[in-house]
Amino acid sequence: MKKINIYLLSGVLSSCLLIGGFGVSQSNSINQSLSNALPNNTNNDQIKPKKKLSKAERDKAFQRFLHAVNIVESSYVNDIDTDEVIDKAISGLLSNLDAHSSYLQKKDYEELRTKTSGSFSGIGITVGMKDGALTVIAPLDDTPGKKAGLKSGDIILKIDDKPTLDMKIDQAVSLMKGKKGTKVTLTVIRAGENKPLTFEIKRDEVKIRSTVVSNIEDTNYAYLRISNFDQNVTQEARKSLKQLGKIDGIVLDLRSNPGGLLDQAISLAGLFLENKIIVREKGKTENIELKSGQNAEFKNIPLVVLVNGGSASASEIVAGALQDHKRAVIVGEVTFGKGSVQKIFSFDKKGEEALKLTVAKYYLPTGRSIQAIGVTPDIIVSEGEVPLGSQNQIEFKEADLKRHLKNEFLDETKEESKESKKDSDKSIKQSAIVKDIQLKSAIDVLKAWAVINKE
Repeated sequence: MKKINIYLLSGVLSSCLLIGGFGVSQSNSINQSLSNALPNNTNNDQIKPKKKLSKAERDKAFQRFLHAVNIVESSYVNDIDTDEVIDKAISGLLSNLDAHSSYLQKKDYEELRTKTSGSFSGIGITVGMKDGALTVIAPLDDTPGKKAGLKSGDIILKIDDKPTLDMKIDQAVSLMKGKKGTKVTLTVIRAGENKPLTFEIKRDEVKIRSTVVSNIEDTNYAYLRISNFDQNVTQEARKSLKQLGKIDGIVLDLRSNPGGLLDQAISLAGLFLENKIIVREKGKTENIELKSGQNAEFKNIPLVVLVNGGSASASEIVAGALQDHKRAVIVGEVTFGKGSVQKIFSFDKKGEEALKLTVAKYYLPTGRSIQAIGVTPDIIVSEGEVPLGSQNQIEFKEADLKRHLKNEFLDETKEESKESKKDSDKSIKQSAIVKDIQLKSAIDVLKAWAVINKE
């Protein structure tokens, strides 16, 4: 079996999405995008390796390790063989490097390589380690986890009756996985709540629709929702946007998007940025620049991007690149802050086991890193509903006065209003907008943009 190299831009893609049995397939497009990357020959910014040990020093270090293995085999209270000791040692080695590196044994590696069908059975949440705590990165759209009320930033204290303190992500994932119809109980801490919250969630088949495009009611604005960067995101987004016809502005919603495929993040940004650097990867041995293509089909359309604390990795790349090139206004909350790249190394003879290893950090076009910092929006807007006036408040307007002057254009305006409501079934309706102040703010930015640019 050939050695498989897979680049993962989502810090939670291989571990947390496996909660539902959702795997990652090897993508030729990923390898192509990397092979087409422009190498940066400047070595000043490369990660400087530590001084290498001499052969004698390395031999001494290995002898220490073998001595520890011998002690465990001979003296540990329970029977344990060499294979099991080595498995645990490799797992401990990888998990102690950083929160995203891990040892993939046969079952985990098979799941990682499984080609996704767009649906799986599970609870549909993404999780990762943040500040040492098992944290919900994002509940996927229309999933049991989302419907139960889980939110980005929730810290999972217990899975059923098992505390998550010092629990590895893979172990947590295994506990949350299960057959359709079975239940799992999560106990979480949420900011602003005085006591832990408990959610009993029934596992179910989760159908993933990564790309949704709609018209925003009473406008010529498009709403583009990307919930995950799978292999068809850019193609579907381009096709659906063109089908809308005339577009005066676009709201790109990347909230609770945990990341995905690197090549799709680059190509989606390329719909709005022409021949621009999207991200730089800097590792121990090489630096790479990844650029958008030459044909940005929507480069002149006003763009607002929505993000929140569940926007991670690939979605942060897109939002950060658009912000750095001053191509879009970013609205919402500070993003997750995952700025590293993982690579899969198949290392046994049968190709049944692998290491998922952090091999590089990525940097936005201006050179800034978002690792543990995130992308800060241009306009900070917290999640919530649009504040409305009191329903009991009585308001009088000109039209309420007796003998008010008539508007000779009133009938014509009504006809135009009717015309503007065609295809409303496919639109984001005003009733939905008032329940989402972040979306309302994004639309207001587009309206202000139009006023400023009006000739």
